[in-house]
Amino acid sequence: MIDLLGRVGWLEEGEDLIVRMPYEPTAMTWMTLLAACRMHLDVERGKRAAENVFRFDPDNATPYIMLSNIYSATGQWDDAAQMRKMMENKCLKKAA
Repeated sequence: MIDLLGRVGWLEEGEDLIVRMPYEPTAMTWMTLLAACRMHLDVERGKRAAENVFRFDPDNATPYIMLSNIYSATGQWDDAAQMRKMMENKCLKKAA
């Protein structure tokens, strides 16, 4: 459901659904919202989604890369570089 809402650009509704779920959302749930945020360049919601993924799966490089891509696509070069630096500091590498 999060994926469908995200694909049509209803990111607020997707985030609301995650927050109102009767059980704890998983990293994949937040990752799905993060992917939609990347598609629609929603920086603030993307940051919140990424922070939740970091909480569940701190050793996964994907949310760092996705958030960095959102920042880059919106011209926030310093923030994009900061994400890449955080990956480097955690010794995370982009999977080939």
